[in-house]
Amino acid sequence: MELSLSTRESAGALVVDVAGEIDGYTLPKLRERLVGLVNDGAKSIVVNLEAVEFIDSTGLGVLVGALKRMQTRGGTLGLVCHQEGLLRVFTITGLEKVFSIYPTVEEAVEPGAS
Repeated sequence: MELSLSTRESAGALVVDVAGEIDGYTLPKLRERLVGLVNDGAKSIVVNLEAVEFIDSTGLGVLVGALKRMQTRGGTLGLVCHQEGLLRVFTITGLEKVFSIYPTVEEAVEPGAS
């Protein structure tokens, strides 16, 4: 399956809407987008995973890498995810303690959310 990405601004944050599957085949596209946003000086990024059907360990690695890049530059990166299956992946891997995960984009972009 393909991966589609779109970027928009909401309440001062850059929201990356992701749809499809994040795996070894599609992750270069996601990595390129996130690294580009960080390198362009983004201060707050929200990755919207509402339309993601699957994420594997390599996809998780891309998200962790983007989070680390943002933190070293004083920025924030939050995730929007409410799907039980994807949330379970974050829980099993312990990443729910690493990421700020929100049920909606609106909650993720509220001032002071991340």
